[in-house]
Amino acid sequence: MSVATALAGLSEAFMLASAAALIAGWRAIRRRRVQTHRAWMLTAVALGAAFFVSYALRTVLVGDTAFGGPHRWLTPYLTFLQVHVVLATVAGILGVVTLRRALRGRFTQHKRIAPWTAVLWLIAAGSGLVVFLLLYVVFQPGATVNVLRAVGGP
Repeated sequence: MSVATALAGLSEAFMLASAAALIAGWRAIRRRRVQTHRAWMLTAVALGAAFFVSYALRTVLVGDTAFGGPHRWLTPYLTFLQVHVVLATVAGILGVVTLRRALRGRFTQHKRIAPWTAVLWLIAAGSGLVVFLLLYVVFQPGATVNVLRAVGGP
């Protein structure tokens, strides 16, 4: 297993654990267990942040891995990837807003967007898993190019 694959797996594990914590937190608040909800959601945020940091570090230090599957799958893969990136970005921004509202005690506002945030977060986590599987499991990984090398040349 390559370093790129191992680090991508670690990032994906952080995201899946974050999604699992989010589900646990959502279930807790549905049962009116506010303190349990808070603990699970803060755990989900910490794991989501660990995903983001590990993903960013892997991208900068190791690089991005190209799609290595059949050429006929490239356009559908890239389309799916772009949808995932947009959803993940929106979910991340909403996550910060939702967390901020909760930490400031603005629970009426928090409750208005929290379900949307959670659903988008879960969709982004699921679509990220599909991207990971297509890049590293279903097909042989393509070349991994370090972003610093790609920008700066050989």
